[in-house]
Amino acid sequence: MAQLLSSSFTPTTTSLRRQSQPTSTYTSRRPHQIHAKIREIFMPALSSTMTEGKIVSWIKSEGDKLNKGESVVVVESDKADMDVETFYDGYLAAIMVEEGGVAAVGSAIALLAETEDEIAVALSKAKDSSSSASSPSPPNPTPVESKTPEPAPPVPQVPTPVARPVALTHPASDGGKRVVASPYAKKLAKELNVDLSGVVGSGPMGQVVAKDVEAAAVATAVGVTTAEPSKPQPTPSGVELGSVVPFTTIQGAVSRNMVESLAVPTFIVGYTITTDALDALYKKIKPKGVTMTALLAKATALALAKHPVVNSSCRDGKSFTYNSNINVAVAVTIDGGLITPVLQNADKVDIYSLSRKWKELVDKARAKRLQPHEYNTGTFTLSNLGMFGVDRFDAILPPGTGAIMAVGASEPTVVATKDGRIGMKTQMQVNVTADHRVIYGADLAQFLQTLAKIIEDPKDLTF
Repeated sequence: MAQLLSSSFTPTTTSLRRQSQPTSTYTSRRPHQIHAKIREIFMPALSSTMTEGKIVSWIKSEGDKLNKGESVVVVESDKADMDVETFYDGYLAAIMVEEGGVAAVGSAIALLAETEDEIAVALSKAKDSSSSASSPSPPNPTPVESKTPEPAPPVPQVPTPVARPVALTHPASDGGKRVVASPYAKKLAKELNVDLSGVVGSGPMGQVVAKDVEAAAVATAVGVTTAEPSKPQPTPSGVELGSVVPFTTIQGAVSRNMVESLAVPTFIVGYTITTDALDALYKKIKPKGVTMTALLAKATALALAKHPVVNSSCRDGKSFTYNSNINVAVAVTIDGGLITPVLQNADKVDIYSLSRKWKELVDKARAKRLQPHEYNTGTFTLSNLGMFGVDRFDAILPPGTGAIMAVGASEPTVVATKDGRIGMKTQMQVNVTADHRVIYGADLAQFLQTLAKIIEDPKDLTF
């Protein structure tokens, strides 16, 4: 569970210090009491590659009492959605970045007051921060159809009509004013594309609840059907042709990593492996919950244990590390991007536990709930497209690792036997992309020979 970094506080009065007086006179004074502590809640760095985060939802509302260690906000990093906690007791005095807003790592997203009486001071501080941050506002990677902030909007409510820093218009806001809605209603509104600012709440004190959102969605659907009969139909894939879509947070991280990979000199070595014995073993133990991904990861880990240089990594261009653990990262496609959950110590974990762990990691990845150590500790990466019928492909090396192996489909192949006859075997093609600063051709060739022996005689996979 990630935690919020709260490294500073703002006193309402400054401590007195008179350098002209003797030290003894100064130390004899009674300590000046600080009446207010207003701490800034910062956007945390939830991964080593994260530069900004998106507020998915605020678990707490302004004015709520907070206890140390309590979850306050859900943040979308470049890898996953994570609950973020507070280090201090107090009151959530002012939310500075609304749901859907983006903020740079280390920037303030809210203010925490120590006592209820200091909430007003925090709100005043938030307005001052909003005014000072209005000119150098950070970039806004929002969908193209979202509203762009216009200078001096016609809102005659408050004397300072400046938007909170990096706050965006979202389904639970109305021109910067928070709309009272239940958490489930907000989630439902996002899924159904319902603007909560136009929904009349039927809950306690006018709160918008789920049934209000559902009714609004039905009314909107009817209105669209009758008022826009000539609207262009989307393609069967749901993509509107000609539209421009900005990167999601995860896609942006993938893009940066791929560009970084271009700086590494890589080479590729391919190998053909017969999989008849592995297929037979998989058919036998599949009813026990074993997956083919776990079998391939286990075989790879056992081969890496005999060739530690292939499990090494070079990060500074001047040295490389023989990694002490064999952590096999496996690429998984999720909605809007790609992530690599890590099977840690895959050479030491039995195949049944490894399969259960893999299923757990995939479920968490698709729910965007992976913790940092579950996706950023890989020492070797496995990418398998065989389930799509792809017979061979090359993979791009992830930064900070030494090699990645691309696995194609196992297919029946006509081959020549040792006695000169024609036979039939099931074979797959694997291509390994490696960092040539550390790993050389002979290293990969020997590793692939070992891997082929393990897969073609897989008795060691079920120990």
